[in-house]
Amino acid sequence: MRLATIRLGEATAAVRVEGTTAVETGFGDVGALLRADGLGRAAEADGPRHEFATADLAPVVPGPGKIVCVGLNYRNHILEMGRELPEYPTLFAKYPESLIGARDEILLPPESDSVDWEAELAVVIGRRVRRASAEEAEGAIAGYSVLNDITMRDHQYRTTQWFQGKTWENSTPFGPVMITPDELTPGMLMTTGLDGEELQSTPVDDLVFGPVDLVRYISTIFTLQPGDVIATGTPGGVGHARKPPRYLRAGQTLTTAIVGIGELMNVAVTEPDESART
Repeated sequence: MRLATIRLGEATAAVRVEGTTAVETGFGDVGALLRADGLGRAAEADGPRHEFATADLAPVVPGPGKIVCVGLNYRNHILEMGRELPEYPTLFAKYPESLIGARDEILLPPESDSVDWEAELAVVIGRRVRRASAEEAEGAIAGYSVLNDITMRDHQYRTTQWFQGKTWENSTPFGPVMITPDELTPGMLMTTGLDGEELQSTPVDDLVFGPVDLVRYISTIFTLQPGDVIATGTPGGVGHARKPPRYLRAGQTLTTAIVGIGELMNVAVTEPDESART
């Protein structure tokens, strides 16, 4: 099953995507659907229908309680950054204000000129879980989506803590759909393109710590709740590691895709400098 959240004026709706059609499920968004244990009802719902290709897509989970991100989790990216394979996952957080929809604009803040791309497989939690066994962790995964962990590298490396470079508002595209685990297949290719030039291309199973490993590890620290999101890390090909470095500029179109899930297509625009108005 494929689920998405669409905007309907001031409201949103969780929809089941069937080919080119989006069928409303009766829930306000995919997060609300998961918190209500509504996957079964969503599979059978027959609400109003919309053309998915022209729908206004919100982040697939618009307001997750937690967004837990994993750094340095693809072997080829670890090597390009000159680091050793980690013994434990490197974790940091994002806030929901950073999320945008699959076709929304990425806002480039006036405070940074080093905005980078990081394609990621996102794990969406569907069941409350704490200190999960492998079986419990697998059962807690509601599905998978596509996310780009847009990073302000100059702010990321101001200190040894990455957080301030990772959670700028209106920067992180997430969607277009969530697929349920039965639709995830080995070797699904994840790519990033900039104005049609391919910059990242790696199978999603090149992870050091896979989705089940991450749910087990993270759930030892705190309880994972339905609608929470884990961004599993990015492969090689980021702009900061290139020689010379390359960064996202206004007017460029960033595409992020995982074969079998879907594509994010986001134009970068310069965010107005509010301080200049005062």
